[in-house]
Amino acid sequence: MLKLYYHPFSTFTRRVLIALIEKAIPHELIPVDMAAREHIQPAYRALNPYGRVPTLMEDDFVLYESTAILNYLEAIHPSPPLTPADPRGRALVDMHMKLCDLELARQTGTIIFPKRFLPEQRWNRAEMAQAKVEIEQHLKILESLLAGREYLVGDRYTLAEVCYTPFVQFFPLMDIAPPSAVGAWVERILNRPSAVQTRPSH
Repeated sequence: MLKLYYHPFSTFTRRVLIALIEKAIPHELIPVDMAAREHIQPAYRALNPYGRVPTLMEDDFVLYESTAILNYLEAIHPSPPLTPADPRGRALVDMHMKLCDLELARQTGTIIFPKRFLPEQRWNRAEMAQAKVEIEQHLKILESLLAGREYLVGDRYTLAEVCYTPFVQFFPLMDIAPPSAVGAWVERILNRPSAVQTRPSH
């Protein structure tokens, strides 16, 4: 059985949990107590040398990057599909997964980590403001791509939406009001049962 080392507040873990639910893949969840710094202990570093979550383990095979894990799950459990069958559709999904990490995930972390876990006096407000500007610029591009469409690729829910879900969840916390087509898309993907089931409590 697949083992997933995780933390319940991890946005990148949530991606993998969503895919596991969407595909109804049996798995064992193994919590990593990051408050107790378990993620930097030798036993965990032997699995994931970067000391982060998630980490997926199957027998002696280990993956510790969320998009690689998502692609692996798609490869070993192709039904129900979360990618199009054609090469161009697959490439578009890969592109949007990468753009999510480059243009939204890092910037979101810059804003929400302090807001979720640090006192205000430790916030770097200049960095947070710049991150918000970058996110809003990215959302303008997404708005043009989503105009008249329900999803990013092939008008169906794919791994692209799986990647975005944990981050768009925090638009209210980041004081970001998405443009109309993006807003409708966000509501659509956050209302999926897999998103509702994995919604963070904090």
